[in-house]
Amino acid sequence: MTSHHLIDDAPLTSFHKKLTAYSSGGPFIDGYALTVIGIALLTAKPALRLSGVEIGLVGAASLIGVFVGGLVFGYLTDLVGRKFMYVADLVVLAVASVASAFAPNAWWLIALRFVAGVAIGADYPIATALLAEYLPRRHRGRLLGLALVFWTVGAAAAYAVGFVLRDLGPDTWRWLLASPAIFAVITLLLRFGTPESARWLLSKGRVEEANSAIKKVYGSQYNVSHLPDERPANTSFGTIFRKPHLTRTIFVSGFWTAQVIPLFAVYIFAPDLLSSFGMTGDANLYGGSVIIMMLFVVGSFPGLWLIERIGRRALLLWSFAIIAVALAVPAAIPGLGSVGLFLGLAIFALVNGASGFLALVYPNELFPTEVRATAVGVGTAVSRIGSAAGTYLLPSALAHGGSVTVLLFGAGVSALGWLVTLAWAPETKGMSLASVATAPSDQEAPSTTGETATPSR
Repeated sequence: MTSHHLIDDAPLTSFHKKLTAYSSGGPFIDGYALTVIGIALLTAKPALRLSGVEIGLVGAASLIGVFVGGLVFGYLTDLVGRKFMYVADLVVLAVASVASAFAPNAWWLIALRFVAGVAIGADYPIATALLAEYLPRRHRGRLLGLALVFWTVGAAAAYAVGFVLRDLGPDTWRWLLASPAIFAVITLLLRFGTPESARWLLSKGRVEEANSAIKKVYGSQYNVSHLPDERPANTSFGTIFRKPHLTRTIFVSGFWTAQVIPLFAVYIFAPDLLSSFGMTGDANLYGGSVIIMMLFVVGSFPGLWLIERIGRRALLLWSFAIIAVALAVPAAIPGLGSVGLFLGLAIFALVNGASGFLALVYPNELFPTEVRATAVGVGTAVSRIGSAAGTYLLPSALAHGGSVTVLLFGAGVSALGWLVTLAWAPETKGMSLASVATAPSDQEAPSTTGETATPSR
């Protein structure tokens, strides 16, 4: 290990593995909480006498909360640090989840789902910025990606739990909505004792505290002199909307939104989509949905290998292209029926699983320490607004335009994501955080073959 890049060139240790596991708790809870609502609504709808508008609002409320949480708390995390926020957001999430189980009417449920969403949205910039700032460059893409893979694990777990609890009676929805609190408390307890980001402390000029964090993680023989690429800098929300970061902000927000609009539609309303193509029976609908959710997880494993082989850009381009075709074919050939739709959704799940984690890899790599969490928060916020709109409108679209319209829209969004990636995606494989963040956008030369950029030393 050279002294010049203490963090970037460090060997992978148990600290990195534990930090990855603890940071993965947030995406797991996000996937679980945002997916479980679709299952809970099956019994909550008659129990609370929900109208079509209220169903849409319940489904979209947490996504709107994620927008607020990412936008506000990403910036606050860059201002006040990662460590405190790393545990505080989970307290709010646990309380809101338990309270949701006691919601007396639709509007209480909507409000509490919004609060839970705020906490979830806050965790993305908090946990992933802290993780990115400690990971060695050789493992950064894979381990950041692994954290988001747990989103799909959480979503699959939600369907599995829903399948197990489906016969508990009219109050099943209450148990389902309270269940995220269990995972929040477990993650909260594991995160206690995590050190503050040494990179962030140096960006704020807090040298002695940075020294303490470095010694705690790497040993007493190391200090801030081994991180010469970190300098004090001001945190300003507007930084990411000015050159050279503006293009990167547009790219991150654009491709992330294009990824999650069809993703949330499938996760939340998979049973409805399968039913609209002729699949019947609760066992078939739940079973088909669980299989699709598990394919997201299965697809992630080759993706975690490919990200450090062909690079970020090529992986994202190929994924958007395949997804667009997978969604368009069953829509263009309705005669394929439920089997055709299931196969299309299965391919979508596999490929999205192989590239979906780039939504956390790219923004954490492309921006400097002083605005890293802000950038992740803005990307989270913008993507979830698109997701919330899609989630709110999907029930009406299924009722009036049919599933063919929904699938064609998803294919179009994926095609747009491909264009955004083709135009603006840089390659960051193998580069140090400092060299990526300081590289002017107009000097980047993206390669469709996924060539590794030369690290700046």
